[in-house]
Amino acid sequence: MNQSAAPVAEGPSKGMGQISLLSNDDRLKGRPRLCSDCGLCDSALKPQMTQACMFVNNQTDAIEQRLFGRSRGDGDELLFGCYRATYAARMRAPRPGAQWSGMVTTLGARLLERGEVEAVITTAAAPGTRFKAQPILARTPEEVLATAGNKPSLSPNLGLLDLVREQGIKRLAFIGTGCQVHALRAIEAELGLEALYVIGIPCSDNVSYPDLEYFLEQISRSPATVVHHEFMQDFSLWLRHEDGTVERVNYIDFPMDKLHGIFPSACLSCFDYPNALSDLTIGYMGAELGWQWVMARTERGEQMFEMLRPDLEFGTLTEGGDRTRGMPRFMERLNHPPGTGRPPLLIRKLVVWLQRNRGPRGLEFARAVIEMKLLRNLNHVRSKFERQESRVVPGFVYRALAPYAEHYRELFDRDLAPRD
Repeated sequence: MNQSAAPVAEGPSKGMGQISLLSNDDRLKGRPRLCSDCGLCDSALKPQMTQACMFVNNQTDAIEQRLFGRSRGDGDELLFGCYRATYAARMRAPRPGAQWSGMVTTLGARLLERGEVEAVITTAAAPGTRFKAQPILARTPEEVLATAGNKPSLSPNLGLLDLVREQGIKRLAFIGTGCQVHALRAIEAELGLEALYVIGIPCSDNVSYPDLEYFLEQISRSPATVVHHEFMQDFSLWLRHEDGTVERVNYIDFPMDKLHGIFPSACLSCFDYPNALSDLTIGYMGAELGWQWVMARTERGEQMFEMLRPDLEFGTLTEGGDRTRGMPRFMERLNHPPGTGRPPLLIRKLVVWLQRNRGPRGLEFARAVIEMKLLRNLNHVRSKFERQESRVVPGFVYRALAPYAEHYRELFDRDLAPRD
């Protein structure tokens, strides 16, 4: 992608209402209107795109049947995906440079150390940057460990599948986001691999690198010194700086009038925040502050987690609050978006207090965020890509949102259920 095509000072490179590719780069011509630049179309497997891409033909329900031998159960699985076990954990000795404690990179390196895999597809930072994603095919533990730290911008990781086949690699680990994992699972049988280990990273509302730079310019007091940043469970964005200080910006204090249009339409049409087709998901969303939320989904995922267990300390998965109290208000805001600008300071302070003292916490926070993203993205598809709804929206979405069906019908004058 031509990263110079969207200068930071000019603001977001697209609007949420605009239906377009991510850039005018020749490499992206011929892509679907919904594209997250997962990299599949950069490989010789591009002809498989129409069947593998979740934004053309979402196969989540079918892949789950093949991967887990069953559909999602009721309760938490509707939101989190199928899983065997879930934990709150972190490395006893955090890895330098890691976003959290380094569980993901440690596991990738360990798979290579033990000879379980011959290579790991993961994401490094492009030279001279902190956050510009650059996919790499790591062949040594040191190469994996050097990629520590989140790169929250779109990354064409699947473009390396040609290199995997050229080098005759038969045992592969893949670290990536939900859209990448969906496509990988859809073509898995054609790769000729003896073993595939998939480590999933929760992902929502990703951005192109120029838009990430723009976002940090609008949010942070010192964007050039931001080392890590994460949307946290206390309803604020934490930005860690070079000197170790942590800057916290409440969600409600974001200058939304300047941020409208940051997210690609593909990310606003994605329904896999928790990376439900991975073997092992490692994120933060359902754990208390400072801990990682881990879901072992498959037998292979459980085996990978056991490789890490000796180096981990464990916390407790907790929950509090009631997410259902806030959903009606969220739905009303979707139906009648607020105007530009921010509410008055006193109102913002009250909202922050209510969020932190009365809002959902722990696992209930994860449920709340996922439900809101499912509902928001369903509405985005219905408003911008209505004819694609049956191909883009997986069936579990309607099951998960069923408790809000009546209120949805009252607000939007249409059924929440899929159309025949």
